Amino acid sequence: MHSPEELTQRFREVGLKVTPQRQAVFRVLYQNHTHPSAETVYEQVAEQMPTISLRTVYQTLNDLTDMGEILHLDLGTGSARFDSNVEHAHHHLVCEGCGLVRDVEADLDSLKFNETLPSGFLVSETEILVRGQCEHCLAQDQNRRSQDQHSKAGA
Repeated sequence: MHSPEELTQRFREVGLKVTPQRQAVFRVLYQNHTHPSAETVYEQVAEQMPTISLRTVYQTLNDLTDMGEILHLDLGTGSARFDSNVEHAHHHLVCEGCGLVRDVEADLDSLKFNETLPSGFLVSETEILVRGQCEHCLAQDQNRRSQDQHSKAGA
């Protein structure tokens, strides 16, 4: 993703309105590796600019997606997430406990399908989504199980 200054220029070049609210969205997204939802971006921008609307955030995110500056992700977490890492191909790890999303690189050059793809089907993109539990959620689950066992032993 380009810097907030570069995004301001790119918006102007394609005829999109540049507002202080949009620039605040640019700043929140720049070098943000947390894959935030629109609601998270809205909350962070609203801390600096309480008058911003969620609609403005969504419109800005959609415009950035259309321009190829961010990726719109549907990771099955209940809300769309946005990825500012568009410089190189990567995949995602998703924690089923807390919804944390992290980038992960994988070499798919040796990927082979068990069946021949239907005639005329051209693969344009391959995406891997890995689900599991992050270190924090695993530790919480272990603590919970340990407390449950301790409670049962004392009963």
